[in-house]
Amino acid sequence: MKRIDSQNMYAVYDRWADIAKEHFEQNFESVDLDNLNHIVFAGMGGSGAIGDIFSSILSKTNIHVNVVKGYLLPKTVNSNTLIVATSVSGNTQETLTVLNAAKESRAKIISFSNGGLMERICEKNSINYRQIKMHHSPRASFTAFLYSMLNVLKEPLSIKNKDIVESINQIKSLQAIISSENLSETNSALNLANWMNKLPLIYYPWGLESVATRFKNSLQENAKQHAMIENIIETCHNGIVSWERKSEVQPILIRGRDDYIKTKERYEILKEFFEQKEIEYKEIMSIEGSILTKIINLIYLLDYSTIYKSVLNQINPSPVKSIDFIKSKLT
Repeated sequence: MKRIDSQNMYAVYDRWADIAKEHFEQNFESVDLDNLNHIVFAGMGGSGAIGDIFSSILSKTNIHVNVVKGYLLPKTVNSNTLIVATSVSGNTQETLTVLNAAKESRAKIISFSNGGLMERICEKNSINYRQIKMHHSPRASFTAFLYSMLNVLKEPLSIKNKDIVESINQIKSLQAIISSENLSETNSALNLANWMNKLPLIYYPWGLESVATRFKNSLQENAKQHAMIENIIETCHNGIVSWERKSEVQPILIRGRDDYIKTKERYEILKEFFEQKEIEYKEIMSIEGSILTKIINLIYLLDYSTIYKSVLNQINPSPVKSIDFIKSKLT
C-alpha cells in the first residue's frame, strides 16, 4: 500500500474517526440562524455529498432542502433560506458562482472551505465563513468537513448531539476492522475490493442515495473505474430488464436496517431474480443507529474499499489528471 498509494491517502482514512472527533469538538464561533424553512447546500463532489447527507438527516423535518451541484440557485430562495456553500479548496467554480449569486439574494449565507477565493469573497462581503483544514485531498477530507459543519449547524438545524457522537463512536469501531492495520480476511472493505472485478452497479433505497453517489464517485476517482447507481424501486420499472442478457456488470445492494417495508420486499424479490439467473451479487447492510450513523458507516466501508481496489489494481488513488484537464480548460 505504501508503494502504490505513495501519497498515503490510506493513512488519512485510517484516522477518519479521530479526524471526525477533532473537528466536531473544535471551538467554532456559533452562528445565529433563526426562522429557517429552506436550506440550499451548494457544492460539488465530496462537498455535494455532504449536502446529500444533510438532506437525508433533515428529510423528516419541516425544512425543505435543495442540493445544488451546479451554477444556479433555486428560484424559491428568500429571507427564510439558508445557503450553505462548501468547497474544500475554496476555488470550485460552480460553488463560487452560487455564492456570488447568493450575495444578491435576501437569504442567510454561511460558507466552509480551506481558504482560497471563497475565503476572500466572504471577507470582502462580510459573509459568515468557517475555515476547515484539508486532510490530503478534498475527498479524503470528508469527515473533517462533515463534522465541522455538524458542529456549526447542529443547533440551528436541531440535529441531536447524541446522534453525532454515536456516529463517531461507530466510525471508530469500524476503523478497527477495515483499516490498513487489519489486512486479513476479516476486513470487509478489502473483501469487497477483492470481489469487485467487473463494472459495479450500485442499487440503493431513497434514504441512502448519498451513500451510493459517494461510492460511485470514489470508485471513479480512487480506482479510476466506471460505476453506475440506480434507485432500487425505480429499477424494478426499467433497469431490471437489462439483466435478461448476460452482462459484465456486478450488482451491489446497499440496504438500510430500517428501510420501508415495501423497499425490503423489492430487495428480496430482486435477490430471488438474481439467484434464478445465477447472477452473483453483493449485499451491504447498514448498522443500527441514527440515519447519520448508518450513512457515515456505509460511506467509510465503501470508500475504503475503493482505496483497496486501486491498490489491488496497481493504481495510485490520489492523482485525478482528468479533473485537472477539465479545470485547465474552464474560463
